[in-house]
Amino acid sequence: MTPRAATEQTFLERFFARNRGPLLVSPAILVLVLMNIFPLLWSFGLSFYNYRANRMKEPVFIWFDNYAKVLSDPVVWSRFQTTAVFVAISVLLQLLVGFLLALMFEKRFPGRRVLLMLVLTPMMLSFVAVGAFFRYYYEPTFGLLSQAVKAITGEPFIVLQTPVGAIGAIIFADVWMWSPFVMLLVLAGLVSVPKHLYEAAEIDRASWWRRFRTITFPYIRGLLLLAVLFRTIETFKLFDAVFLITEGGPGTSTETIGVYVYRVAFQYFRTGESAALGYILLFAVVVLTNLYLFFVQRRAKEV
Repeated sequence: MTPRAATEQTFLERFFARNRGPLLVSPAILVLVLMNIFPLLWSFGLSFYNYRANRMKEPVFIWFDNYAKVLSDPVVWSRFQTTAVFVAISVLLQLLVGFLLALMFEKRFPGRRVLLMLVLTPMMLSFVAVGAFFRYYYEPTFGLLSQAVKAITGEPFIVLQTPVGAIGAIIFADVWMWSPFVMLLVLAGLVSVPKHLYEAAEIDRASWWRRFRTITFPYIRGLLLLAVLFRTIETFKLFDAVFLITEGGPGTSTETIGVYVYRVAFQYFRTGESAALGYILLFAVVVLTNLYLFFVQRRAKEV
């Protein structure tokens, strides 16, 4: 080996030794940029252009016109109201059902593991599988729900024919799928409560409500807030269950903002407007997250 080649080899060895960490993570960073950051920046740029993906015309820069058009559209605000109904009712029911399930599984009983696996099964299913299952479950001719009601009343039951019934059907499917997630978070808090605290409370003859308020709830409060944050964000973006079960019907009574973004982007091909609406949704999610962090920090200071 020549002196020059030896010098170059030594330089390369030193370079790789000094930069081993960055070189190891660089492929992951490259994939992140190509798959996440670049599409985000590209779509953000499109939100400032008058552009339709189904036409060959060049995009026209229109500043904030897409944002102004979206925010002044009454249809958008109607879809936000529908989404707010889903978020409020579904998240509340998920917290209630998940909390009750966690209380049940906190205690050991015969068949607990098998029953726990069955309860966790909905959370592990794909969105398409859940949507298809409930679409056939609500089907008026051979669906299980319609047949059960028909056996009692003698008439078929079409739950999806009214706005209230369709909203309730989607909420039931969402609660069925994601209540186990809330249960896992709450159960993690319940099993972490020191047993000697309950023993001391029993010695003092404290009531169930007082034990829950002074011992149990402080341990699960943070996890409940975390469950509220996660499920609020996910329900705010609700798309799969609505699109697969009702497709936004009857009429547009169950069309959430997520379904409306899909229609604007891939059915109406108003690409610039859909990008602007998508970033408005992103801003709303960021606001919700910051509100959560604000309340958590304020609660920590009070404690």
